[in-house]
Amino acid sequence: MTSVPNHRPKNLSLGPLETEILNLVWELGSATVKDIHERILADPDRELAYTSVTTVLRRLTQKGWLSCDRPLDAARGDRQARAFRWTPLVSRAEAQVLQSHDQLNRFLAVSNPDIVAAFADRLDTASLEQIEAIALRIQAARRAREEQE
Repeated sequence: MTSVPNHRPKNLSLGPLETEILNLVWELGSATVKDIHERILADPDRELAYTSVTTVLRRLTQKGWLSCDRPLDAARGDRQARAFRWTPLVSRAEAQVLQSHDQLNRFLAVSNPDIVAAFADRLDTASLEQIEAIALRIQAARRAREEQE
């Protein structure tokens, strides 16, 4: 189970192209604009300007999802003016935890037990079993935390 990561992007909200490009960076481990652009254009039905990929990568960096760096030239020991390389600051699993945590907090912000309980009538057996499993994990985590204190 992945815990909530220490690094949290400034903005969890992502548009469809941002999500697609972030998924490609996760797939590749790290990527240049050219890497991403070539992957997208591998689909003959897609068109996307090289500069659009650059803009989205910069936006993902500003939002705190990626870091950007130039490669080191081992021979010269300085940074080259060549391609920038983008690397994810959180893993795909950590991103799912962050987004789930955010959704849960927004759901709990309703803070009206009657509204939350009203959903119980609409849940199927599998959903109820999931809720019971979650409750058991919460109890176990609380017990473990109390034992550490």
